[in-house]
Amino acid sequence: MMNFEKELTGKPVADIPAKADPNRCPSHPGELIADLLEDAGKSKMTVAEMLGISRQQFHSILAGRKPVTPDMAARLGKLFGNGPGLWLRMQANFDAWHAAREVDVSAIPYIAA
Repeated sequence: MMNFEKELTGKPVADIPAKADPNRCPSHPGELIADLLEDAGKSKMTVAEMLGISRQQFHSILAGRKPVTPDMAARLGKLFGNGPGLWLRMQANFDAWHAAREVDVSAIPYIAA
């Protein structure tokens, strides 16, 4: 660790928690897929075929119009070698962020546990 890091904050950088902006929408998994395709140099058509889905379905996921389902997460996890969990968590975070802002829960009471 560099000494100036500790001088600036009083703590090592590793001890400072990252703070996410709660107003920023989490990325749809399709954005990450698009970045990975670009890095891999693969066409969308080729990857759709590798996943065993239609080109239209793949384009809808890339554009964020369709969610990554558990079935699709398993396929993506195999293709990219990182398992389905990452894809399911990304989709869940994206969906939860939108639900918290779009679903009217004002008439639902609160029950203390």
